[in-house]
Amino acid sequence: MNGTFGAVPGGRTAQRRYDTQPTVELPAGTHVVRGARAWQAAAALAADRAAGRPARLIVDAYPGTDLPALWDALGSALPEWRAVSVEDAARPIAEIDALIAPNLTDDRVFGVLSHATLADFYDDAALTRLAQDVDAAQENVVLVGWGAALAARRLAAASVLVLVDMARWELQLRQRAGATNWRAENPGEDRLRKYKRGFFVEWRVADRHKRELIEHIDFLADGNAIAPARPRPDTPEAGMITGDAFRAALAHATTRPFRVVPFFDPGVWGGQWMKNLIGLDPSTDNYAWCFDCVPEENSLLLEGDGGVVEIPALDLVLSRPADLLGAKTFARFGAEFPIRFDFLDTIGGGNLSLQVHPLTDYIQSTFGMHYTQDESYYLLDAGEDAVVYLGVKSDVDRDGMLHDLEIAQEGECPFPAEKYVNAFPARTHDHFAIPAGTVHCSGADAMVLEISATPFIFTFKLWDWGRVGLDGLPRPVHLDHGARNIQWDRDTEWTRANLVGRVEVVRDADGVTEERTGLHELEFIEVRRHWFTASAEHDTEGTVNVLNLVEGDEVQVVSPLAAFEPFTIHYAETFIVPAAVGPYRIERTAASRSERFATVKAYVRGSRTTDDQGQPTTRSGQPGQGPSPVPTPDEAPR
Repeated sequence: MNGTFGAVPGGRTAQRRYDTQPTVELPAGTHVVRGARAWQAAAALAADRAAGRPARLIVDAYPGTDLPALWDALGSALPEWRAVSVEDAARPIAEIDALIAPNLTDDRVFGVLSHATLADFYDDAALTRLAQDVDAAQENVVLVGWGAALAARRLAAASVLVLVDMARWELQLRQRAGATNWRAENPGEDRLRKYKRGFFVEWRVADRHKRELIEHIDFLADGNAIAPARPRPDTPEAGMITGDAFRAALAHATTRPFRVVPFFDPGVWGGQWMKNLIGLDPSTDNYAWCFDCVPEENSLLLEGDGGVVEIPALDLVLSRPADLLGAKTFARFGAEFPIRFDFLDTIGGGNLSLQVHPLTDYIQSTFGMHYTQDESYYLLDAGEDAVVYLGVKSDVDRDGMLHDLEIAQEGECPFPAEKYVNAFPARTHDHFAIPAGTVHCSGADAMVLEISATPFIFTFKLWDWGRVGLDGLPRPVHLDHGARNIQWDRDTEWTRANLVGRVEVVRDADGVTEERTGLHELEFIEVRRHWFTASAEHDTEGTVNVLNLVEGDEVQVVSPLAAFEPFTIHYAETFIVPAAVGPYRIERTAASRSERFATVKAYVRGSRTTDDQGQPTTRSGQPGQGPSPVPTPDEAPR
């Protein structure tokens, strides 16, 4: 090993200082209301708006919300209210299954991204009848379910809207424990197929619907805490905040650095590095992944008086895209966070699967995704024999390689990876670029910080070393897709010249060495590494920055304009600096013991407002992107 488990390169022992529960502040004085009092507060506002008429409370619940538990909570808090399920107006599940069948395909993992809207899943006439029934009711009514807002728009009376929101990681854990997809009778279905239905259909539809609501909700309820798969002892009851507090917290988050809530998952090749450094559950055999910056799946913890409320980090992307991403990045990707940081831990574990990612043209035409998973491996730590498999060998017999992959998949004999694929030695702080179409995987005894584009499920496994998954099922291999995407000209010489050890000093002055490192010109992410002993100056220059402290024990991010409070970062923590922040400085703290520090910073190439010489990259008079647009219900696509 290079050092010891739990040791910070260049500094003292980490002592498990990595924060697994980072928070974002709610506006001062915001109180998180829990349990029955929360629903009673929403009901009281609904009664006020009704002005003496029967009140109407609308509870729109993200698919995956535990509806029986939600019904119980509402019944206990509002026993005299009539409860109506909007989902009674949904189309029969057989019709929905037929509608989305082309998106789901027969494949276990991959589908085609849906462009459906939630209205497609509902019977229009039934929604109208349901709204008329609610309008005619002489008692107070609470209308509940995914799509409650669809019916609410047809009501004649004023109402109060509550969004019960959930993060994708919590949804995945519930599915693994037996929860079904929305209205589907699939509790025992393969969890990869459940995830596929969510990823390609349900979550896409749900996020379009939710984006229409964000600017209009009166309250935000934490659906993650309603019958959670991962209970938080500090939040025994689901919390609720006002819509104004929710929106203010999101706006505040774009003015300062922040961290999303990381999550960790074991795997067949997983290692021990994260368990020892971070202090994760020792009863778990290993941890393979840490998703430390994937806003599509991570959470934000909003903290105020009374504790925290958990929301999807994606809410920030959907509601404040220009402030978060910057005008140019938003113009290119829309309301989608294009950069992903995660950990791949094989120290004390095994090789990752040998794999390849789809080319952009292939992912667009086959799966409907508009950009692909270009990536890179940055080595946080490595054993003496660690390697990265990367690119095919020169003069490779492509037919022979594909034939050997096929017979290996059939179980006849193992695939001789070293015969066909390069294995480059890997050392701490090495950086390997992996543009789509390049055969690759990390070997054992490596701790990888993966810096990549976000479409993270589009991995074509070619060989998985004869293993089965933790669920006992063979891990899916996609030789057909992989064979169509392998770039055979990325041989030993090309790979060594273009993808290995590409470090260029950009600036070396004032105690700071800035280096361009890593990603190939075919990839859209630029990575800069800054070495320093005291501090290093940065500027977002109009585009979102994603950083990780890869050397040293502790630093703080400060604003030279005093625009935000100092933000402390520990070794291996990933953090986001929104485009709107502008200048910031990373410096050692009074508690720092390391002699030197290093960060890696990623951003979208061509999205800065100035170049390395400080010259503008945008022509004079070029119009800006303007404020973050959030569609109203009338403006949103149907």
